[in-house]
Amino acid sequence: MHWIYLFIAIIMEVAGTTSMKLSEGFSKPLPSASIFIFYGFSFTFLTLALKALPVGMTYAIWAAAGTALITLVGIVLFGESFNVQKIVSLVLIIIGVAGLHFSRESMP
Repeated sequence: MHWIYLFIAIIMEVAGTTSMKLSEGFSKPLPSASIFIFYGFSFTFLTLALKALPVGMTYAIWAAAGTALITLVGIVLFGESFNVQKIVSLVLIIIGVAGLHFSRESMP
């Protein structure tokens, strides 16, 4: 169940960050309120995941997956650039998270 909590935390974090962009500097009420709602859920589910998962690895997965997904959201929804440097950077983040995952001694 803790992996499901982590997955939900990641999705909520991406929704919160997307809401930041959509709020246009807190000038739009619904996306502005959504920021706090989505981040509240994200931190709630991240906290639940941390009951069973190691903190370093869990946070790294949460942050890296969120970074990768929000990069894709930026490209798809907001027309941000997509280039080799972004791909290489995301691959390096994934390698770093995998390194943390495989370097730990044991997992519940």
